[in-house]
Amino acid sequence: MAGAKNHDYHILPPSIWPLFGSFGGLIMFGGLVMWMHEVAYGSLIFGLGLLAVLFTFYSWWVDVIAEAHAGDHTPVVSLHLRYGMILFIASEVMFFVGWFWAWFDYSLFPAPIQVIDGATESLFGQEGAAALLQWPPKGVEVLAANKLPLLNTLILLCSGTTVTWAHHSLINGDRDGLKKGLWLTIILGVIFSALQAVEYMEAPFAFKGLNYGTTFFMATGFHGFHVIVGTIFLAVCLFRTYKGHFTPKQHFGFEAAAWYWHFVDVVWLFLFVVIYVWGGWGAPVH
Repeated sequence: MAGAKNHDYHILPPSIWPLFGSFGGLIMFGGLVMWMHEVAYGSLIFGLGLLAVLFTFYSWWVDVIAEAHAGDHTPVVSLHLRYGMILFIASEVMFFVGWFWAWFDYSLFPAPIQVIDGATESLFGQEGAAALLQWPPKGVEVLAANKLPLLNTLILLCSGTTVTWAHHSLINGDRDGLKKGLWLTIILGVIFSALQAVEYMEAPFAFKGLNYGTTFFMATGFHGFHVIVGTIFLAVCLFRTYKGHFTPKQHFGFEAAAWYWHFVDVVWLFLFVVIYVWGGWGAPVH
């Protein structure tokens, strides 16, 4: 009786993964620094650390799934898992706020010197003074917002609809609708990533040497990375669906993936409006 459980919380058993993951992150960071400074075997050390971190993710989530199947995810535990996911998405929002801040800073207060093709070009006189207030910088061609970016916007909006369909199918016990909705969402995510790769190959400006190119590729590139992560997240949910996981009453893993995907959708809408439409307004189109 002394050891009887009389509360709704789940006391976690001892786990090696926090310690293992911490050392993996340390190795990965150290390897990255060595790699950037061109130290021998830096890339290899980074790769080993990355593998350790990925293995930690996999092993830790396997434990969480096992806890759910064992009935340890009581209503109180499930609520706190949702709080954790909300805080994680909030931290991701602030991550993208940083890139939007950089974009607005460069666009509203252009630097007096623009670096184009590795050479520093100073702008003087009336023409130069006018160019200082110009964004994108003088001589830069932008990507047409009404072509691939608009198509990708429609694709992500459709994917938000299909993942919602999958969620409602799960709630109503429709396993077939759940599978179809997940399949469509994953396919749309892959198409989005492929089209963004095509867009990058056609971009008329480089990543380095220009504030416009740097902020464009960092903001849209990190979003593309999040789309790939979200697609993998949904693919894992699809795999678990075929394994018979998730019930109408208990499916936080799927719910977290759906929240993450909707977050990716909303961020892209802001990117489309701010970077492609407003950021390229009045500039020559490639």
